[in-house]
Amino acid sequence: MLQGPYSSLDRDRPLVRLPFTSFAVVTVLLPLTGLIACLFISLIYHFEDSTYTHCQVSNYLPSISSAISRVPERYVWRCCIGLHSAPRFLVAAAYFSFYRGRFASRLPELLLSGLALLCSLAENTGLLLLTYVSSTETYSEYSPPGRPASFRRTRLQFSGVHKNGFITFIASSLLHMLITCRLWYVIRRHYVNQEEITSYRWKLRLFLFNISCCAAAAYFFRRHNKYCEDGVYTLFAVFEYLVVFSNMAFHMTAFWDFGSKEVMVGTAPEDKRY
Repeated sequence: MLQGPYSSLDRDRPLVRLPFTSFAVVTVLLPLTGLIACLFISLIYHFEDSTYTHCQVSNYLPSISSAISRVPERYVWRCCIGLHSAPRFLVAAAYFSFYRGRFASRLPELLLSGLALLCSLAENTGLLLLTYVSSTETYSEYSPPGRPASFRRTRLQFSGVHKNGFITFIASSLLHMLITCRLWYVIRRHYVNQEEITSYRWKLRLFLFNISCCAAAAYFFRRHNKYCEDGVYTLFAVFEYLVVFSNMAFHMTAFWDFGSKEVMVGTAPEDKRY
């Protein structure tokens, strides 16, 4: 038998072994701390610029798009989202595998599981798009004198990318939450597990809270654009924060769903040669 410098036990041992609970907490803390840091920096150092709107009325809080689009906020947010995106894709695949095991003989739920996976991937992709194409790179800057009209059109195209990324994120997020609540409603009816019941209840609460905040944010955004009232854009910003925070909390329910699992990184098993 050919022998190497390491024993078979050492070679097959995982390189990284982490409880899923710790993995979930770190994944959610990355965007959470990044967003709080960006809001804090914007309020302290870029208050006038970050709270300015076309209405030119009193405003006290920046929108998220404004808070993450200046320097150094832009790089803080991009770093946090970039680091957390790969674990998010991994969690989406883990949920799909979990659903396939639970609904092996139930075709409607299997189809919903596939749709939930697509929505999760779209949500993460939309978040990456709105993160790496910021709003100030498209709206605040303008075409300098002497530049051709095509220069301005290029910036408007980037504006569309940021806007479409935001729409993709919100739409896929809401649909993903709805499908997930439906799947966990079926799980709660057919399986008796206290952690899964707790997870379902919090998922449903956070989904209802999230969609309510989305409606409130849309209302105040439209009202601000139509009437230009003092402080209305601040109310929009508050509900926008709540939308994002409740979205993070919804994903944090994976803490209960995979609480007994571990995330392991290791080398592929090698064939033994004699």
